[in-house]
Amino acid sequence: MTQVAILPSSATEDVLSEKPEIWIEDDSGSSNPVVESAEFAYEKTNLVHINDEGVRMAAKHIHDKIRIESYSPRTWRSHPLHICPVEPHSPTEPLNKAVLDWIFLISALNFSFWSERDGHPDRYGVLWQESWVSSKSKVYTGYWTLVASLNRALQDDAIPITDPTFYSSETLCPDALIEHVFRPAEGCSETIPLLAQRIAVMREVGFILCHGFGGSFQGFLDEFQRQHNGEGTALQLVQKVTDTFPSFRDEVYFEDRKVCLWKRAQILVAEAWAAFYPADPTTAHPLFPGPSGPAIHQLTMFADYRVPQILHHLQILSYPPSLLQLLRAGTMLPPGSQEELSLRAASIVAVERVRAEMLTLQAQKESDAGGSAVSSVLIDFYLWDLAKRVERGEERIEGIKTTEDMVPTHRTRSIWY
Repeated sequence: MTQVAILPSSATEDVLSEKPEIWIEDDSGSSNPVVESAEFAYEKTNLVHINDEGVRMAAKHIHDKIRIESYSPRTWRSHPLHICPVEPHSPTEPLNKAVLDWIFLISALNFSFWSERDGHPDRYGVLWQESWVSSKSKVYTGYWTLVASLNRALQDDAIPITDPTFYSSETLCPDALIEHVFRPAEGCSETIPLLAQRIAVMREVGFILCHGFGGSFQGFLDEFQRQHNGEGTALQLVQKVTDTFPSFRDEVYFEDRKVCLWKRAQILVAEAWAAFYPADPTTAHPLFPGPSGPAIHQLTMFADYRVPQILHHLQILSYPPSLLQLLRAGTMLPPGSQEELSLRAASIVAVERVRAEMLTLQAQKESDAGGSAVSSVLIDFYLWDLAKRVERGEERIEGIKTTEDMVPTHRTRSIWY
């Protein structure tokens, strides 16, 4: 199984002149190749299956919970470790430019946080404060180790770690400094997984931003909107990200066909969309001011290892006994293997079906305004948060049938998720 490798630092100069394969036409009605790819891989792997009844029941549950909890793109701003943009938005506001660079680097490094020591107190963790407004200490695990590490570097150590001009330079930001940024809390027996690969990604994306887009993600967005006359959509931005940065090009070949999964490229765009989502949703989105707006509904969920876990718990996905045995044994699933690809592809297809069911539910309720606001992105955000709450014992899903317990997440070491 072939996957696109990260270019070595000596090859990054060739990236700017590459002419990658074009998948998406320049119109807001374009389809997302991830959907078509996932449908193909789901059918061909024929391992993980989607339960139609589970989709219907879970869609109603998610639909009701999102309404009751007022869960929306603005919920992004409530996460205590997030840096929130200044409102009203101005592209010349220094903090907003810094927020975009922060989101970009987090998305570039948003992969492989599962621990060999899961359930043990000495697993990899990062010590920082509870939030930007609280100095009380807390040890973070999983994905939040990345966010806490970058925040700690910015605030406590005064290291401009999210500035592409800084982290692209081996002189200003040597490998040893990056290792220090991701240092574990005292008593941890693990370090951050795939450190060398993370450093390689930082060098690659930083080089490209500095040599092609003025050294910032804001510059990248400005160029994107110039190309689209100010009318670029979220899907078109995802395409530009995958075209420009090899380490965002999450693709495999299965039965001689390219399968696009694009987890980190889509989550980069979705996080930026949510971070800058206006308080008044009837106003133009500052990053996507065109008449079509972001058209965020064209994006899919982000195929990782956490969302499949909660989809199975909600009985949306069913696993064969052979796969359950592998998951419970903690067996490594190689990137691009039948099992791993089936889990990711089925999750994408399943969330698309959940979204379609939720749109049907909204259409049936005359009081339900804004049915078009239902997106696979928002469903993914909700499911990821739900999975973490269930795992921590903070929430028990009521009203629908679930599995007795949550099966462990699948174990794949990969830069793609």
